[in-house]
Amino acid sequence: MTDKAMTSQNISLSGLGAWLHAPVPTSPFHARMQQLWLQWWRLRSNVSALFGLAVIVVILAAALLAPLLATHDIFEQDLAMRLLPPSAEHWLGTDELGRDVYSRLIYGARITLYIALLTTVIVAPIGLLVGTTAGYLGGWVDTVLMRIVDIFLAFPNLILALAFVAALGPGIENAIIAISLASWPPIARLARAETLTIRKSDYIAAVRLQGASKLRIIFGHVVPMCIPSVVVRVTLNMAAIILTAAGLGFLGLGAQPPSPEWGTMLSSGREFVMTSWWIAAIPGTAILLTSLAFNLFGDGLRDVLDPRHG
Repeated sequence: MTDKAMTSQNISLSGLGAWLHAPVPTSPFHARMQQLWLQWWRLRSNVSALFGLAVIVVILAAALLAPLLATHDIFEQDLAMRLLPPSAEHWLGTDELGRDVYSRLIYGARITLYIALLTTVIVAPIGLLVGTTAGYLGGWVDTVLMRIVDIFLAFPNLILALAFVAALGPGIENAIIAISLASWPPIARLARAETLTIRKSDYIAAVRLQGASKLRIIFGHVVPMCIPSVVVRVTLNMAAIILTAAGLGFLGLGAQPPSPEWGTMLSSGREFVMTSWWIAAIPGTAILLTSLAFNLFGDGLRDVLDPRHG
């Protein structure tokens, strides 16, 4: 790079820094960019949150690049190579059917993230809509919706998911539906609590006096204010979703063999835990690290997005 190009780049970077640190924003977009920069700066100071984010990025990259990173066919069985310990040829050893544990672990990340992300896409809008509607409308609507939430919350997530998946049948899609049905009530309860505070705000009263409908107020003003708290809650819920999905797979009600889902791999390795520890220890460690990463990152997001945790 020439001196002229480097000088031009330095000027552009300094101009960007001045724009982000301007005392008064010049537009709503400018204000939003300043807010995002401030949030990122606060997140950078949280070492545990950055560690969680780094682990999540690594797992996501491994899932996306699984065909390039895998060293063996995940379904190919070779009984002559069964129960081999970690080596140069099989980095994390082989399982009871001679399949490469490392390759299956990489592809298993795809299934785990698929379940977690799709469940989140389902439960976040449902919980947000139910909670904001109940909190803003109040009255019998609030009573009915919250009693339904209380019924769901009366059962532990895993037990409720087991009941739903037992009725629907085993499989990844049914497991996602079951976990979603068990995971939306806490989000609804959080959104309702936020809405009860927001609806008393002066700007909500001003919008109401201008003639805005209840539907417009809920979707145009209440829901956007609840989104940061819901994002934090959903990120923290990722760990519980991953553990529930692994639990269903372990019990044979989630992903079915020969799928390389981590819970299923853990279940198949429990018979060899005393002689071939790596078969169960490797997917178990992956579940632990992924859940821990989402918890640490969720705590960091809470500190950044929730003004009460400044």
